[in-house]
Amino acid sequence: MESSGKEKKQQLTVLIFIAIWAVVNLLQAAFTEVHADEAYYWVYSRFPDWGYFDHPPAVALFIRAGDMLLSNTLGLRLITVIASTWSVWLLWLIVKPYALRPRLFILLFSGIVLFHVYGFITTPDAPLGFFIVLFFYLFQRYQQEDRLTWAFLLALVSAAMLYSKYHAILVIGFTVLSNFRLLARPSFWLVAILASLLFLPHIWWQVKQNYPSFYYHVIDRSAAPYRFSFTLDYLFAQLALAGPLLGWYLYTLAARKNISSTPVPDFVQKHPDLFLRAIKFNYAGVFIFFLISTLKGRVEAHWTLPGMICLFILAYVHLSRRPADQTGRLFWFEWLAAGNILLVIIVRLILVVPVSALQKINVVAYYFNNRKWAEQIKKKGGDLPVIFLNSFQMPSRYNYYTRSTKGFAYNSRYYRRNQYDIWPLEDSLQNKTAYLIREQSAGGGSEDMIKTDKGVFYGEKLDHVRMYQKLSVEPVSTVPQVAGKGQMIKLRLKISNPYQLPVCLDNKGSKWKCWLEYGYLKDGVAGNFYEFPANLEGVVIQPGGSAEIQGAVTAPESSGKFKLIFSIRTEPFQGSRNSSLIALEVK
Repeated sequence: MESSGKEKKQQLTVLIFIAIWAVVNLLQAAFTEVHADEAYYWVYSRFPDWGYFDHPPAVALFIRAGDMLLSNTLGLRLITVIASTWSVWLLWLIVKPYALRPRLFILLFSGIVLFHVYGFITTPDAPLGFFIVLFFYLFQRYQQEDRLTWAFLLALVSAAMLYSKYHAILVIGFTVLSNFRLLARPSFWLVAILASLLFLPHIWWQVKQNYPSFYYHVIDRSAAPYRFSFTLDYLFAQLALAGPLLGWYLYTLAARKNISSTPVPDFVQKHPDLFLRAIKFNYAGVFIFFLISTLKGRVEAHWTLPGMICLFILAYVHLSRRPADQTGRLFWFEWLAAGNILLVIIVRLILVVPVSALQKINVVAYYFNNRKWAEQIKKKGGDLPVIFLNSFQMPSRYNYYTRSTKGFAYNSRYYRRNQYDIWPLEDSLQNKTAYLIREQSAGGGSEDMIKTDKGVFYGEKLDHVRMYQKLSVEPVSTVPQVAGKGQMIKLRLKISNPYQLPVCLDNKGSKWKCWLEYGYLKDGVAGNFYEFPANLEGVVIQPGGSAEIQGAVTAPESSGKFKLIFSIRTEPFQGSRNSSLIALEVK
């Protein structure tokens, strides 16, 4: 009875912490302005679909559900706060069979910076983190008992992870690698087949859109040459996200081979190491995978969220199962953990309370003056659609704070593609009047200078907008893989029109001129572009139709590996990316 009463008291301590965690995140969600990336995903939610250019659709569903209840920042983040709160409880259920140490649990969880970020911020990592924790909770029970119930639930959650973010593939893969005996379970194949079937709608969406996510994540993001700073930044970021004062110690704990010889729960003795083995594989696999990924380009610090969850579980199990006579040695650990928590609290307050001296820091500035900025732009642009250049974040912020979808991103050939290249927003601008926003003056007398709380912008009213971001330009004839310096390469190009209106490439009677151009990217950077010598006079492409033209490109005058790209440029824009990247080596 005494033991039962003690356990209830420990359980109550955790529940009180979870309640405090929920309240703090609700307040933070309500009073912290929306980050530009969150605004981008809010626009996702305005166009429900099975997929998006950058990510699967779970984040859009999270936002849509909360926004239907509350049309403010709390609504945008409401489901994330609920999911984060539930995740804390699930983590406690995962680790408590090893030891009932609520104080240790609270100190460890509260000290990991990344958990605070996704306690209220709504990006694809928010649903991913929740479903990963739920996956581990179910997998722990599936390891203990091979039942169809657990297998069915695992299949649902595996699909939900995949619909959250593609990084879920790592969790599933490393979990299977940790125990190949899973392949001998008939129920495991139920998990694999059912999860795959549930994910098919997203795969079909990718096929219909010509695999934009694969192209962006695998090809576009790997175009830059390696820099040692990619690896160094990654390592320092992981230490900071695990806790600036204590992160190093957590990594040393998780890296230890043996945990302890302390008596363990019955289910752990019955199935030794199977669950923790999976956690170790995921921990090591995720961090090593992204460490290797730094050789191909910059790795965002938060991508290791699956590994950070495993780091927490392993650190808790290591510390909680130490013999009683060693508990005094944790005194210094508790002080460092408390220092971690204090630092996190200060940062969270900074994101709510404006401190002018800190507004110069970009990470802080992102969370202030966004509403005012949108209102100041709208005051000049009125009800006209607003076109922003080379930024998916600015039009998204504008859309969110004006509660509209009138903000549009013109993605030039010097920028990257994103979801604005897929949405039907550009179609609605063709031949209409719009308001163009620039961050630098074009020198025209018709410009408005707009002084905002986020800097000076320049606006210009455009009549009869002409832009062709969605036109597809691809070679029909084969492009040689190797060419000589300055070699002329004759090509036949196919231009396809996905719009609902005819596209006229002829410039007769057009206010804004149009050119078909080509250029080369080297190490991910675009150089000069040149006019493709073809006769476009009278070329009109009907909706859903295509046209073929004949011309030639000239290879670069320097040797090296290049990517040939075709671009359609219309005034007053820089020209968009209208083709895939075509490899060409010059010798």
